[in-house]
Amino acid sequence: MREILGRRRRLLSRRGDSGPELISAALTFATQWQWPVLPGVAADPQGRSRCGCPDPECTVPGAHPFDPGLLAATTDARMVRWWWSNRPAAPIVLATGGKAPCAVSLPALPAARALDALDRLGIRLGPVVAAPARWSILVKPYSMEQLGELLYAKDFVPGSLRFHGEGGYLALPPSRTGQGEVRWERAPLPGSASPWVPDVEAVVDAVVEALTRTGVSAPEM
Repeated sequence: MREILGRRRRLLSRRGDSGPELISAALTFATQWQWPVLPGVAADPQGRSRCGCPDPECTVPGAHPFDPGLLAATTDARMVRWWWSNRPAAPIVLATGGKAPCAVSLPALPAARALDALDRLGIRLGPVVAAPARWSILVKPYSMEQLGELLYAKDFVPGSLRFHGEGGYLALPPSRTGQGEVRWERAPLPGSASPWVPDVEAVVDAVVEALTRTGVSAPEM
């Protein structure tokens, strides 16, 4: 384990009142649900809409891994405690895929309408993560081959759908990023074991159908 020193540490670490809540959530994800997590880079304290990473054009400020990198994601309680003890305001980043859930995300407005349509169709959903710009539906892990076959079979797939699979990542509640608060739109049951999530096929089929039936346009973002 290595401490981040100097200016980089000041950018990546921003102490605040959310520390105990964040470390508690991170420990639940890692130790109870066995979801590998790591701290994301914090938003730049000099400008909340900017990222603390070196990229001045970062499109996901405060919502991605930086130091440590994604491969450091772990379910080890000691490592999680050490990270958030030193960086108590760091966003919680899930390394998607493997034994952890993957996700399908789309822009927030059509996502809200799509969820209503999914409920009317009787599609069972698991947790749904809501960030200010995009909502993410958690799904069972899938391979790139499985996803490719699924999308190839579609006549139409909205261009703004994004897929967070093996090698991907997603900021989890109650993180706060440069774009704002990350929260649960559909929260896991409290005290439950690792939350149930649907197959990616059911979600993609239903989301595409819902967007088509309701005439919701999902603009590129």
